[in-house]
Amino acid sequence: MTSDHGISDEQPRPAERRAGSRRLTPAERARLAAVFGDELPSTTKDERTPEPADDRSADEWLRSQVPPHHG
Repeated sequence: MTSDHGISDEQPRPAERRAGSRRLTPAERARLAAVFGDELPSTTKDERTPEPADDRSADEWLRSQVPPHHG
């Protein structure tokens, strides 16, 4: 079957073709994770223990970030 643009509907898209070509080994997965980071965290924010709140206000934090030459 061919779409209006002359592209066959049966052909996989390039990304699908690459993804289905072979499985990654655990070492390759580890290397990709080290370079690019994890795609998704293993837990959601709701599942994690909340981090303690900073006692400083947002304005105080902003003032502490101003370089000395901007006095």
